[in-house]
Amino acid sequence: MGDENELVAAARALQPLVRRHADEAQRLRHVPDEVVRAMAAAGLYRIAAPAVFGGAEAPPRPTIEAIEAISEADGSTGWVLMIGIETVGIGSSLMPRETAGRLFAEHPDLVMAGALNPQGRARRVEGGWRVTGRWPFASGCHGAHYFWGQCLVVDDPSRTLEVIVPRERYEIIDTWDTFGLRGTGSHDVAVNDLFVPEAMTTAVAGEEPSHGGPLYKLPPFSRLAYNKVGVATGIARAAIDHFVELAEGKTPRLARSRLRDRPRAQLAVAEAEAALRSARAFVFEAVDEAWETVMAGGRCDRRQRALVRLACSHACQEAIRAVELVHSAAGTSANEVDSLLGRARQDVAVVAQQIMVAPHFIEDAGRVLLGLDPLEPIL
Repeated sequence: MGDENELVAAARALQPLVRRHADEAQRLRHVPDEVVRAMAAAGLYRIAAPAVFGGAEAPPRPTIEAIEAISEADGSTGWVLMIGIETVGIGSSLMPRETAGRLFAEHPDLVMAGALNPQGRARRVEGGWRVTGRWPFASGCHGAHYFWGQCLVVDDPSRTLEVIVPRERYEIIDTWDTFGLRGTGSHDVAVNDLFVPEAMTTAVAGEEPSHGGPLYKLPPFSRLAYNKVGVATGIARAAIDHFVELAEGKTPRLARSRLRDRPRAQLAVAEAEAALRSARAFVFEAVDEAWETVMAGGRCDRRQRALVRLACSHACQEAIRAVELVHSAAGTSANEVDSLLGRARQDVAVVAQQIMVAPHFIEDAGRVLLGLDPLEPIL
């Protein structure tokens, strides 16, 4: 656990740097390279990478806590780190050993962006594939060494594969102009008739990870869900803390006492703390149980998978509620252009719109708990 604690401590140590560059990320609409390289140098992108390549293969809890720590400083930066952790971790666990070894040797602080959305088309040719595609929502694509994009196989549309494309070979198309998570650089990425060698491909569907231990036995959709939680809870934590600071110093217009003396403010912060802490505790309970199962050599059953997805979707909804509570109680201060509360409100709402933590999984989990089949796979 020492190494895992060190990863969380490293993330917390980077909070001042992330905060200093948060406004710049908003302006650029992507995380500044200095911040990306600092997170990579601290080993944060390798949290979920196989140990054989220098990764931590960290359990769910410290992974969530590290993402949370960066997200407290800036939600967009936390999101970019989260996507990078997933892409480096899952991608490298599926790559041919020689390929992954070479990529980590060339880039000890490897950063990847990715999109497991089959928007590419791959045609078999001698030695590899010819690929054309355009993938939306490629968060972190500016700072990545490689992009990992999913494709349909032209001759067999029932089959998918993923291609690993170096930064100099993919185009970034400027499409990301949003309010929430504005600094994530989630633009489109495109390639046109690009040759990709066979060794630079993976197959998420149909292949088991060829490296690593218990982490890669966790259900993949559970992993993709719990990572999102760290972004949402980190944003909510920052919003509550900022509200406390604001309430201690602000005297509302035409009032004689500070904001903290108002019962409405007291109730808002209490309810926000309760919502965030209880939802977070549920997530840790669910992922800890799943982790104990795979550590013992077992596989998570459908009920365990449903509880993880329920906890994650619920946590993101409660993070929204926590931010809304303190945003509303803050008064007009929350409406200022540079308001941290206003940014948190916009950012946390986007997290909960991501498919892995969408609110409909709450209902689906209820179906499983009642002995019914889920409407969507809970894997």
